Amino acid sequence: MGLAGLRIVLMEPAGPMNVGSIARAMKNFGLNHLVIVNPQCDPLSMEAMKMAVHAKEILESAVLVATLPEALQGCVRVVATTGRVRSQETSLENPRTALPWLLEEIEKPVALIFGREDRGLSNEELNYAQRFVMIPTHESYQSLNLATAVAICCYELAQFTELSATESPSIELAPWDVVEAYYQQLESLLLKIGYLYPHTAASRMEKFRQLYNRTHLQTTEVAMLRGILRQVEWALKNHSDREIL
Repeated sequence: MGLAGLRIVLMEPAGPMNVGSIARAMKNFGLNHLVIVNPQCDPLSMEAMKMAVHAKEILESAVLVATLPEALQGCVRVVATTGRVRSQETSLENPRTALPWLLEEIEKPVALIFGREDRGLSNEELNYAQRFVMIPTHESYQSLNLATAVAICCYELAQFTELSATESPSIELAPWDVVEAYYQQLESLLLKIGYLYPHTAASRMEKFRQLYNRTHLQTTEVAMLRGILRQVEWALKNHSDREIL
């Protein structure tokens, strides 16, 4: 798929001129799949269309969804852009070194997420990504306009199109929603056995996500892990039944 399979995902954009400018930048560099999560403006407004210039079709074909998980359905690799460090375990990478990783997967959809203009992405939303990009700026003024950030990333992605087309992976990476279902099953089981506590579950599961994201799970591997969880759940239930008897 290359660039054709890459989704630019905007989280609750509020400025129609930004959205129009993003569509223009996407067309400049050969991207056309725009997904907008819970837009706070009209992506088809006159302002947006004016800024899009000759990229109006990208706005017209943009997919509007209510939640970030909907936007990521089917994706096997997800990168989020952020301007802040969540924790010491979170590695913030330069777009030039991190974004080619998205294009290594040429047969399945991948996604690049951009946060809100005023406050970016929440910690919960960042959890859905496997890698994190921060665009380096001068220390005197580090805040980037949303459309500018998208344009920079689109440029960097376009530079690696030919490379990604010639280097096809030999493994089948697990789609995002398959891995997410595993995380939900794992958290439920760990809460049940008392390894996790409700008030700390989110932070502990964040560490599990970081661990698994580094391994780039394959579909067959997720199936194996989920099979283990199902067997543990079965053993717990049957052990409890024998104790009752």
